[in-house]
Amino acid sequence: MPSERPLGRIIALPKYDDPRGNLTVADLQGGMPFPIARAYWITDVPGGESRGAHAHRQCREVIISVSGSFCITLDNGQQRETFHLKRPWEALLVETGVWRTLEDFSSGAVCLVLASHDFSEDDYIREYDEFREYIARNPKK
Repeated sequence: MPSERPLGRIIALPKYDDPRGNLTVADLQGGMPFPIARAYWITDVPGGESRGAHAHRQCREVIISVSGSFCITLDNGQQRETFHLKRPWEALLVETGVWRTLEDFSSGAVCLVLASHDFSEDDYIREYDEFREYIARNPKK
């Protein structure tokens, strides 16, 4: 039976075109689904490497390709979906209890992550087998 749990969804961020340079905004008025508690970015990923293989118990994230491109595979234990981020005005919302892996980084890619919670190691699920056990114990409808 297919899961009803969403894997993720693309959010269109407001983009203001200007001949002097475009502006994109990530705030609550511009479509962010939660107040931002933390921001971090990933750069200089060597070719062939992947990052971010984990899930969160409480933290929700919006992931943006500020420069370059990369792929994000989301997995809810029953299905997988891969998103290709390559435009800074398109962001991917990742809900709690979804395993995510970032890969296929282009040269010069910059991955910006906006998080709903401050860092807490207790919030992370870093082993895939532990993730499968977690979602079995905590089914979402």
